[in-house]
Amino acid sequence: MELQFLGSGDAFGSGGRFNTCFLVRDRQGAFLIDCGASSMVALRKFGVDPNEIRAVMVSHLHGDHFGGLPFFILDAQLVSRRTTPLVVAGPPGLGTRLAAAMETFFPGSSRVERRFTLEVREMQVGETSNIEGADVTPYLMKHPCGAPPFALRIGVDGKVICYSGDTEWVEALGDAARGADLFVAEAYFRDKKVKFHLDYETLVAHLPAIGARRVILTHMSPDMLGCREAFACEAAEDGMVVSI
Repeated sequence: MELQFLGSGDAFGSGGRFNTCFLVRDRQGAFLIDCGASSMVALRKFGVDPNEIRAVMVSHLHGDHFGGLPFFILDAQLVSRRTTPLVVAGPPGLGTRLAAAMETFFPGSSRVERRFTLEVREMQVGETSNIEGADVTPYLMKHPCGAPPFALRIGVDGKVICYSGDTEWVEALGDAARGADLFVAEAYFRDKKVKFHLDYETLVAHLPAIGARRVILTHMSPDMLGCREAFACEAAEDGMVVSI
């Protein structure tokens, strides 16, 4: 199984990076974790066929994490000519917010007839759902976005991936990532403590108790990008591929 960082940036494109979007290739094909606003550009840049993606799992409802979905869905209808089903799973409120985004960007686009089935599933905190062959458990984080923000623990092909989403430190993040084969964690600042975001020093202090086998940092601000050589953890780059 492989994970490719199609987008590892923050909301503002710091370092010229795309918004959050991770591609996971497993035995059944491929799925996305988050689909930020720039994700269609990233898919094209890295030569990914959108039709091979069977599901999109969304951590929270900020534009740099789900804002690419209207473009992905319209591409599937008008350009890629998709015929296979697509599942989009995320927090409660995803269906309403996605329809509103589509109507804002492309009026009428949420109601047209498509050649493929689009299924929106709203997950509940602490409940494991099978999303097209992946067992996904959402954990409640602390990051206001008009809907519950999630860290996602994903079990697939006998491995566990945890993605923190955006959040300040909460104990539930430790639960979500404990013993994971790969923990992809936000590290927005190096040591600056701000509400609703995770800093590197706080994350590192908790890693021994978490016991993840591999940790990769993402969603970094210019402050973090300027000192990557000092990290004890790996740092994501757009296009980077890791084996799990």
